[in-house]
Amino acid sequence: MPTLPWTVPNTPPLHAEVHVMASRFETRTFWGALRFLVRTPGVWRQVGKAPGAYGASLKAAPLRRTFWTLSAWESPAALKQFARSGAHAPSAGGLRTQMKDATFLTWTASADELPLDWAQVLRRFD
Repeated sequence: MPTLPWTVPNTPPLHAEVHVMASRFETRTFWGALRFLVRTPGVWRQVGKAPGAYGASLKAAPLRRTFWTLSAWESPAALKQFARSGAHAPSAGGLRTQMKDATFLTWTASADELPLDWAQVLRRFD
């Protein structure tokens, strides 16, 4: 699966501070990776309509059983609302037992920096 390109559900105000969240997931098995992939379209559709979402992208390395997400939000509250609703909530809960490792990073950035560069984001995980 190629990288899902940066999508912009809501255009952020110029020079606004945005809340960025990046995640890295590694599943225990290839079955877990397949389950992650099967649930991706529903969550991706949810992102496209999420209030306060300023952008999102997904990188997948299913043969390595590893996935990265990257998103920018109006506020931590907007991100929390997204995570606890729609397709994301049952997907995240249903995949919890499939995860070997999960890492979450958050930081603030300027809306002028969007979309963020994947190479720079991946370095944050090192």
